[in-house]
Amino acid sequence: MTKKQRFVLKLGTSTLTNGTKSLSRRTMLEIVRQAALLHEEGHEIVFVSSGAVAAGREVLKQPRLDATMPTKQMLSSIGQVRLMQLWTELFALYEITVSQVLLTHGDFSNRTRYLNVRDTLSALIEHRVIPIINENDTVATKEIKVGDNDNLSALVANLVAADLLILLTDQEGLFTADPRVDQKASLIPLVEHIDESIYKLAGGSSTQLGLGTGGMITKIQAAHLATQSGTTTIVASSGRKNILADLLHGKPIGTLFKAQISLRESRKRWLLSEKPQGAIKIDEGACGHLSKKGASLLAVGVMGVDKEFDRGGIVQILSSKGKPVAVGISSYSSNEIKKLIGVHSHEIESKLGYTYGPEIIHRDNMTLFKFKEGEV
Repeated sequence: MTKKQRFVLKLGTSTLTNGTKSLSRRTMLEIVRQAALLHEEGHEIVFVSSGAVAAGREVLKQPRLDATMPTKQMLSSIGQVRLMQLWTELFALYEITVSQVLLTHGDFSNRTRYLNVRDTLSALIEHRVIPIINENDTVATKEIKVGDNDNLSALVANLVAADLLILLTDQEGLFTADPRVDQKASLIPLVEHIDESIYKLAGGSSTQLGLGTGGMITKIQAAHLATQSGTTTIVASSGRKNILADLLHGKPIGTLFKAQISLRESRKRWLLSEKPQGAIKIDEGACGHLSKKGASLLAVGVMGVDKEFDRGGIVQILSSKGKPVAVGISSYSSNEIKKLIGVHSHEIESKLGYTYGPEIIHRDNMTLFKFKEGEV
């Protein structure tokens, strides 16, 4: 049995249209069939799906339109409905529920929104729903756009702590030269480290029929971001039979970009590099649970709060003696935590009128400092 993995699958416009001007139902159904089998095996799947603009053109019977931003946003608005309708109907054939998630760059750069999106995606994954993500082109401006779904998928992979990012394209992977013009070009099966020479191999951006915004260069950018965050990335051809199952089962297909650090180490580095916005003081019992059992921080063990911070803020966790024990991402604001001091988890909703979960800081969002017994 293959180890259960969480993976992000990015599908570009050229893949979903199969090289035509309209969405290919046959191609989409084949992708759904493969995803459904992996879903049944217990793998956790997140889609990042392009194709809204192409779908919009299809709905409007392929009109000749100008290339202005409002026109593209109009097409995206029309097409996103059709795109999600198709995904919903196709996955329903396998009794799988999907959800729509539209994101902009601001959802990743703003801590509170980042945490809200992450919590939503975590809940969807936990309930075996497949999120289908796209950039919110209808409202996105130049200042808040990610720009392409390759890089969006890398941001999503980091957001959900994915084991694997799969970028499906119309090419077999990264080659030593452009295989469309150089018959001597050979596939590069493994990239240990992405440097300037790898970017040069990618060349410029190219898409078919003017429908997409990516190309091999954006896939290298996405792989660079994802591997630096601890996610192994694979670029492979969508046209290969049973591509998803083969990749999840470890077959050497396409180009694999090796993760530079582990997912846990990635989060640890990020937390330790951020300046804490405040601190939470905890009692000896909570301190022992954190240091010995790697537990989450619960409200019942909180003694006090130092400084003001919002939900999603980076905070230090201090022992009753004021010694740093850990650093983590707070699920609640400082004002909310003050109301929850010493409160049991099941009482949070009655105290606040709502809840973001039983933990003040979840263990997955916490990095412990090393210290000897009795030091704190």
